[in-house]
Amino acid sequence: MTWAALLPLTIWIYMLAGHGMFWRLRERDDRIQTDDALAAWPSVVAVVPARDEAPVIQETISSLLRQDYPGPFRVILVDDQSTDGTAEKAHALGNSDRLQILGGRTRPQGWAGKLWAMRQGVDRASEYTPEYILFTDADISHSLDNLRRLVVRAEKEKRVLVSLMARLWCESFAEKLLIPAFVFFFDMLFPFAWVNNPSRATAAAAGGCMLVRRTALDSAGGLDAIRGAIIDDCALARLLKPKGPIWIGLTERARSIRPYGEMNEIRRMIVRSAYAQLNYSIFVLIGTVLGMLLVFAVAPLIAIFATGFARLGAGAAWALMTLSYLPMLRFYRLSPAWGLALPLTAALYTVFTVESAIQFWRGRGGMWKGRAQAIAS
Repeated sequence: MTWAALLPLTIWIYMLAGHGMFWRLRERDDRIQTDDALAAWPSVVAVVPARDEAPVIQETISSLLRQDYPGPFRVILVDDQSTDGTAEKAHALGNSDRLQILGGRTRPQGWAGKLWAMRQGVDRASEYTPEYILFTDADISHSLDNLRRLVVRAEKEKRVLVSLMARLWCESFAEKLLIPAFVFFFDMLFPFAWVNNPSRATAAAAGGCMLVRRTALDSAGGLDAIRGAIIDDCALARLLKPKGPIWIGLTERARSIRPYGEMNEIRRMIVRSAYAQLNYSIFVLIGTVLGMLLVFAVAPLIAIFATGFARLGAGAAWALMTLSYLPMLRFYRLSPAWGLALPLTAALYTVFTVESAIQFWRGRGGMWKGRAQAIAS
């Protein structure tokens, strides 16, 4: 029992002292000065893929059209065969000379739905030969200076990809239990400091807000090279990192305006892509389940039910686990008490991951808005 307690304690000591210091959330978009104007502001085209996004699309597009950006800037909305009036809502904003609305074509075999919509937007954007393409989700609202700050970072640091982990909606009980952990687990899996280090192979991006240098994307083979990826943002990061340095960080300047409310809504979001993250491997799935139990469940169970030194070691591991979660809870302005629930949250994520694999085996993998995009052979 003592050895069982010491193993998670050793893991959490490493997590806090090493592993890119992921838990400290040092990678933030406000840690760069943007007062210095660029000698020339590069042209940018924003590509917004949207499928059944009528409740949020006006706020998203309006936030883009209001950008305080000195250079040439256009917005292309790709309406991915919506049935809820998404395009009509966007048209109601007025005939801005900076906004184009495309009707999405039927998705070819082998393409994930979002990537196909993005590809159509890139094709139209190529008519303007932009230096950068801003990929942003249809539920992301941007502060007035967001694009300016993205471009400054990309230009001054010679980045081929700059992405922001948008601040997600976090109001309901289910959101408070699961949403901060979503970002926490992502940062644990892909430590942002490692992603931002050109000498490391770790690559990741946050698909809600990604500024891409167009020449790098073209030289990497374009979106065709990752056409079937369910987790399109990380696939794009892996594609582009060999072309130059990339960057990811947390932000307050890009915010999700989509509330999840009920746990089932968050569950569906996780189930859609969890098994894809494991490369559809049952062996990686088994390892992941065992790893989640070891890292998040063993210490609390021993701390509650064991005695003596085993309880002491397990309690220390649980305390370190909770400590590592506190900066994320502060970012989401939540009580530190939510840190004690991290083992429960991890257990739910583990269950959702297993469900993701089951859905894939049943031929319903990658299910999103009526589309099963990852089909088992």
